[in-house]
Amino acid sequence: MTEKHVKDLLMEHFMNPRNVGELPDPSGIGDVGNPLCGDIVRLFVQVKGDRVEKATFKTFGCRAAIATSSLLTEMLPGKTVAQALKITEKDMLNMLGDLPPLKRHCGKLAELALQAALGDYFAKTKGDKTLSEAVVKRIRDPREWHPEPASNVESFSLGSPL
Repeated sequence: MTEKHVKDLLMEHFMNPRNVGELPDPSGIGDVGNPLCGDIVRLFVQVKGDRVEKATFKTFGCRAAIATSSLLTEMLPGKTVAQALKITEKDMLNMLGDLPPLKRHCGKLAELALQAALGDYFAKTKGDKTLSEAVVKRIRDPREWHPEPASNVESFSLGSPL
């Protein structure tokens, strides 16, 4: 992916973010903040049956935080909950291109907001707080927020919470 493509897609999603705002009566809400830079992502998901029908967001942060949140909301509709849980920061960085190390945490913010929103959905519908509790542990772990190359970031999996 060319540097121009990265800048163009990043700026397109920053200048014209998709799916901004709150959903009325969402199935799940995920709130994640980066303790080092102060970026905050709030993701709303609407699940019908076993599929994500719609996702919206509100983000307070830099261009990359807004762009990755916007991009994520375009990736989610139509995916099963299980497919949505497999979306990682690497997937977003692959679409946006390789962001500078100090901005890669923005993909992690979006990934954790998604897991938090689906964790909230599982807690509300199944009484299962496993995913929500795991996300809180990750958010509080300072190792999650160190700027490392995306290729060195290990995937996080709880297995299937369904």
